[in-house]
Amino acid sequence: MTRNAGVAPEAIESIADRPDPTAAFVDAATLGDGFRAARERSGKSPAELAAETKVHRRFLTALEQNDWSSLPSRVFALGYVRAYASALALDEQTAVERFKRESPDTSVPLKAPIGIAFEDVKRHSPRIVAGIAAVVVAVIGWNVFQRASLHRTAHPSDIAAVPKTWTGAADPDPQVALSAPMSAPPDQTTPALYITPGLEAELTGVDPTDPAVIAAAANPEPVQKAFNPRGAVYGASANASMVVIQAKTAGALVVRLGDGQALFARQMAPGEAWRAPIGVAATVDVSDPAAFDVFLNGEYGGPLAGVLTPLAQLNSRADQAAKQLAATQARAQAQAQAQAQAAQARTQTAATPYPAPASSSPAPAPN
Repeated sequence: MTRNAGVAPEAIESIADRPDPTAAFVDAATLGDGFRAARERSGKSPAELAAETKVHRRFLTALEQNDWSSLPSRVFALGYVRAYASALALDEQTAVERFKRESPDTSVPLKAPIGIAFEDVKRHSPRIVAGIAAVVVAVIGWNVFQRASLHRTAHPSDIAAVPKTWTGAADPDPQVALSAPMSAPPDQTTPALYITPGLEAELTGVDPTDPAVIAAAANPEPVQKAFNPRGAVYGASANASMVVIQAKTAGALVVRLGDGQALFARQMAPGEAWRAPIGVAATVDVSDPAAFDVFLNGEYGGPLAGVLTPLAQLNSRADQAAKQLAATQARAQAQAQAQAQAAQARTQTAATPYPAPASSSPAPAPN
């Protein structure tokens, strides 16, 4: 007797009559039609699939419309096809093979077949076998000759008598005697460094007993996170760039010039970075702004503000930060010079001797 385990018969019939998504994808006229039918069957919107696959929505739309020219490059396109097929529960390899058939790679020319003709191998096979046999016989003969030349018959030792020093401890040398172990020398200590009271304040101009100095030492200012290359660094050289974009997680980074030409395009791995050149009008296009950090003059400047970011805006921020840092350093240097001059003036005042008091006795009268 068959049991349905509490499932209604109409539900069983609906599950049995439901079409196979993989079969529908394979039977579609084109790859884009199969992706679009699978997406509509899944009930997910393009925005949800873009967030799930980390691929920009316009690239997923280009795949559904069979618009291969809108994809950045073939490497990225294959990755987008795999990610889209995986999100729709389709076979990734089937989707990739179909993409290759519908969009062949024309950048790689066809190569002529390579190999050795079977007739040539058959014609030269006796010579090859004879050469291998000659090499094997030569190696075996050389090993036999070496073993025969090194073999020597056993003969008695040339030592007629055992030296007296080889008898061991039977006859020890009377000039050598071991005493009891000596005690270890006392540990050496280094005296503590003596600091003259008031000397530090006179030399540096900073009083270590000042409550403000103690509070500043107890609560130091937080240090900003500096750029730390944890992977390959692309783009301009270090001395020709003020802006660095580093990937926290995997994501696509495309930099386009004003005419639409791609200056840089890569699927960035975590830790990889790109140095932006100075004075180039371009737009930074990323798949996920939260996946990329911006470093201005080597210091952390926060994540990218959006999917599309003008490169001139980032370079302007780096230039302003450099000017503010230079002004701060100039003020600190001027303050340090003023403190040093004040300390030097106080030292000179303390070192000036007081004038000798005038004598109260009258001077002798001249003769």
